[in-house]
Amino acid sequence: MTDETPLFPSGPSTDPFPAPLATGTRSGPYEFPAHWVADVLASDGGVVHIRPVVPDDADAMVQFHAGLSERTRYLRYFGPYPVMPPRDVARMTTVDHDQRVCLLAVLGGRIIAVGLYEGLADAGKPTAAEVAFVVADEHQGRGLGPILLEHLAGAAAECGFHKFEAEVLAENRYMVNVFKAAGYELKRNFDGSVVHVEFDIDPTEALVAVRNARELASEARSVRNALQPTSIAVIGASATPGKVGHAVLRNLIAGGFAGPVFPVHPERRSVVGVRAYESVRDIPDQVDLAVVAVPADNMDTVLDDCLAKDVRTLLVVSSGFSDAGGRGTETENRLLTAVRSHGMRLIGPNALGVVNTDEEVRLNATLAPVVPGRGNVGFFCQSGALGIAILDTAAKRGVGLSTFVSAGNRADMSGNDVLQYWDTDPATEVVLLYLESFGNPRKFGRIARRLARQKPIVAVHRGGVDVDRRRRGSEALFENSGVVQVESIPELFDCATFFSYQPLPKGRRVAVIGNSTALGILATHTGVREGLDVAEPVDLGAAATPEEFGAAIDAALADDRVDAVIAVFVPPVEAPPEAHAAVLLEASRKQIKPIVSTFLAFDGVTELLAATDDAGVRVRGSVPSYPEPERAARVLAHGWRYAQWRARPVSDVVRPGGTDTEAARTLVREWLPSIDSGGSRVTLDFARSAQLLKLYGVQVVPFEEVSTPEEAVAAAERLGFPVAVKAMGDRWRVRADLTAVRLDLTGPSAVASAFTELLAQTGESVLHVQAMAEKGIGCAVGYENDRRIGPLLSFGLSGVVPELLGDRAYRLLPLTNASAGDLLDAPKSAPILAGFAGQAGVDRDALIDVMTRVATLAYEVPEIQAIDCEPILATTTGAAVLSSQIRIGHASDVLAQQAEPRRL
Repeated sequence: MTDETPLFPSGPSTDPFPAPLATGTRSGPYEFPAHWVADVLASDGGVVHIRPVVPDDADAMVQFHAGLSERTRYLRYFGPYPVMPPRDVARMTTVDHDQRVCLLAVLGGRIIAVGLYEGLADAGKPTAAEVAFVVADEHQGRGLGPILLEHLAGAAAECGFHKFEAEVLAENRYMVNVFKAAGYELKRNFDGSVVHVEFDIDPTEALVAVRNARELASEARSVRNALQPTSIAVIGASATPGKVGHAVLRNLIAGGFAGPVFPVHPERRSVVGVRAYESVRDIPDQVDLAVVAVPADNMDTVLDDCLAKDVRTLLVVSSGFSDAGGRGTETENRLLTAVRSHGMRLIGPNALGVVNTDEEVRLNATLAPVVPGRGNVGFFCQSGALGIAILDTAAKRGVGLSTFVSAGNRADMSGNDVLQYWDTDPATEVVLLYLESFGNPRKFGRIARRLARQKPIVAVHRGGVDVDRRRRGSEALFENSGVVQVESIPELFDCATFFSYQPLPKGRRVAVIGNSTALGILATHTGVREGLDVAEPVDLGAAATPEEFGAAIDAALADDRVDAVIAVFVPPVEAPPEAHAAVLLEASRKQIKPIVSTFLAFDGVTELLAATDDAGVRVRGSVPSYPEPERAARVLAHGWRYAQWRARPVSDVVRPGGTDTEAARTLVREWLPSIDSGGSRVTLDFARSAQLLKLYGVQVVPFEEVSTPEEAVAAAERLGFPVAVKAMGDRWRVRADLTAVRLDLTGPSAVASAFTELLAQTGESVLHVQAMAEKGIGCAVGYENDRRIGPLLSFGLSGVVPELLGDRAYRLLPLTNASAGDLLDAPKSAPILAGFAGQAGVDRDALIDVMTRVATLAYEVPEIQAIDCEPILATTTGAAVLSSQIRIGHASDVLAQQAEPRRL
């Protein structure tokens, strides 16, 4: 093979300067979708920048090629190919981002990997493309091949391709393994020494599972680099108490960090007795984690030093970035860009810090004066000031931590990253989250749903000022994901003490045992309100002995009719509690059924009720105590609901038959140009909305739009009597109380009269004539793409009263079999559908079918911004959709949202 060897051995078209794309696909020949640019994680946790190639990359491409070993060039180009000639350089860097796409992996301004696909239309395969990529020798083994393949597949799918093909030398086992490891089903054809590989690029279930597993491993590794460093530099270390740089250095030393700590100070030779260095560059050893406590204005110099030292993770505890607004936001953006471009991760800025209580790490890189001892709880929050209070509360409540991360402004490392780490961390058994916002709610839901199957997640969400809207979205997200949502930090720790030390209840039957009738009744009433089945409390009397107390608890634990126990102990006179505590703790150590208590008004796990290991660390079997019995009952209810969710079999995503995705996407994209240049979305008329729903098997009851009495009569005759005539303006459409509808019209004169009356009443110029549907209970199914939470499906009864009371339930997409049924039952008014006051129940399956079809349409056609199907008349034999409207808008991230390629 000579230096003129083509880039694709099979030899597609060699025209180095492609024609511009067709009008409407891109705005120019070299422009590409913004969402093709991404920062991703390699398998070692390092950051790599992915972006499409541009003509200005020509020199960098030549340098990249020159740096490849002879072996790598041979395997990629089937020959020596020592020099990339100008023609091939132009071809690689001048592409149309449609029929030919080239993606680069960039680190520190240098190309470290290249992936390319080219359409095979000239070979009679208009939906197939040939794919190839090459990785720099020093970066092989970091998983860059699969990453490029995933992103190329996403781009190709957007551009209408369905299949990738590749020519691979049979001896190139690495390349064949890349295709296999990516989860694709391969079809091979051998021709001598060359393997011809073909595979579909659709995101199959197996492919998605493989991709998510790689994502889990790389993101967990990235966080592990921060939480398990072998050495730390403190930049801005100070000997002055009260300074940020003093606090973090003091805590690292006092906590007994297992590795070396290097203070960095431009003038001092030592700080608090530890050898100091003028710059990170001067430190003789490798630095894994750099804790930065210098003003934001000095960050550029610090960053240069850290990049030169090849620091893996930057923890910035300094404030004055986006938290200060203005120039601070610009400084933070420049910091993030520089950090990522050099393969680092960033925690913060404005972070409180990180903790890892593992005996082999002993990391306390925080500003907090109090840090809890070792335990099994992982905690993530954003706010530094709040984090100090959280750590103090955890210590007072007896909640031990495995790890703690305060992400501050969360410029880079997020809660999703830390969840991935906790999924792989055996020391973490319970996860606590205090969230002010969601960076990627779709990804959060996917990760949390997997993690919650093994470990309880308890969360408070306090983001935004629109409280009702925030609550609606976060509740849907948490319910879908099995996350226990609570309203306050005290309730968060109520759950933490329960999940950390007690088993989950296997049922909702609760026994209340104690020596106070009043407190027992309070626990009983709260438990009933929370959905528990609480028996009459057992009052042992104020003078109950420890033996009587223990016998009653043992009897309850042995009773098959009891799933959990609430123990109340408040003696009327001062008496030693140790004996009563001992029998309670002994019963709990058996871990047969969960036990919670109101014990002497203690809050948390007191020493009297703590089971410990040989190192004195609180372990399972400890008994949590709550000052009020209502809190004890409420936490059991949280535990029971979570246990129910976890016991459900994993439900498949609903995918109803009889749908035409391609036709729906084609229609929507034909209608999109109707959006004027000043807007971003448009509401389709009723006819187009019905046309789109019909492609997904949702049949709106036939109707026609009319403007005169004569047109109304003609429409009625075509539809067949009886018919309805109704106004469809926003004020009238779903307001039965405004009587802008005439029903059961059986003849032409009745139709004409109804038209005339409604025209005068409503002032609408266009009315609808619609075939009559069977009378039923009015329902509403809706969808909206919430920018903060993600795609939400809603369900409730139709009409002004449910709307006024906010009686709508919400679930995130994609909808599963389990979540569809839950959504139908979630509104407070749902019992009406099951049969109420002697009425027959409606056809549940018909309503669920409408919901799942609307959900599937919304999920598979991401240009759809909102769907409103209301009213839907639910009867004993079906569900008739009387009206629907759909809003569409441009979706620049059509497949990026759905395929979720690995990006930060």
